[in-house]
Amino acid sequence: MKTIPLFAMTSRDDASVTIPWGAVLSTIILTAGMLTVVQIVVDRPMLLVDRFFPGMGWIEILVLSLYAGFVTPKILNPKTSVRWRTILWLTFSVIFFSQLTLGIFGFTTFLMTGVLHYPVPALIVAGPIYRGEDFFMPILFGSTLFFIGPAWCSYFCYLGGWDFLASQQVKRPRKLSKWRRPKQIAILVLVVGGALYLRFSGIPISIVSRLVALFGLGGFFIIIFLSRRYGSMIHCISYCPIGLVANIFGKISPFRMKIDSSCTSCGQCSMVCRYDALRPENIKQKKPGLSCTLCGDCINTCSNNYIHYSFPGLSPQAARTLFIVIVVSFHAVSIGVARI
Repeated sequence: MKTIPLFAMTSRDDASVTIPWGAVLSTIILTAGMLTVVQIVVDRPMLLVDRFFPGMGWIEILVLSLYAGFVTPKILNPKTSVRWRTILWLTFSVIFFSQLTLGIFGFTTFLMTGVLHYPVPALIVAGPIYRGEDFFMPILFGSTLFFIGPAWCSYFCYLGGWDFLASQQVKRPRKLSKWRRPKQIAILVLVVGGALYLRFSGIPISIVSRLVALFGLGGFFIIIFLSRRYGSMIHCISYCPIGLVANIFGKISPFRMKIDSSCTSCGQCSMVCRYDALRPENIKQKKPGLSCTLCGDCINTCSNNYIHYSFPGLSPQAARTLFIVIVVSFHAVSIGVARI
């Protein structure tokens, strides 16, 4: 029997793909390992099944691990990776907002701490600054950046998936203003400064809650009206301060997207990039822009494989497979635990 290397995937000329059993097994083991740590170490049950049926958390770990193994080949196959990335992304978002809805109606068992929080990504930074405590979400967000860089924005952001769908209404992204980045920086400064001001100003929490709600509604307005118009994820790359934080601090991860020097600058990749990271000047410089989230949608559009993942010491194929193994494992773990 022919052995398959740990991070190998062999494509055929037809639609079939040899199952990368090494990658599948790696994803199953990594998912099971992380969920086992959650099950054993955390005092309060974090696995949702365990909260309703004590002792059944181990069954949930098995199911989610097998689910991760099933999904891995779908994401690894370049022909189906974009569709399955979208499916995973929206699946997480639907589960997230379903738990939020149940929490609103008083089913606090579905909530991480039993306390309802606004589903606004900016609160990952602004919330702890305002409260002066409870840094669990920034730590969780930071650990994600450490392992997969800014891919939090293209796999795990509960609003990003809908922004992506809205941007898909336009076949080719339109050119955006050069002020896009300065605006996002200004919003980040405003959010951080506003959180500090509200913390020490003595403004009633009811008013603070309304301000947060307005900020969140502004994001939905941008997704519905601007992302659909421009074909780019305007909320993620121009409005959301967490997107900017992920782009900057995501550089701590060793994963990168590289463009080979032999690239002909045909521009095909820029037609599928909804993060405005593959402008003509970026392609000319052979380096995706700061707003790249390592989503990988551009890879399958390059017929000559000029654009690819990179990781120190690994080939492009192995780097991509390692990245997908980590991302899918994190996705399965995120589905299985309480949040909000």
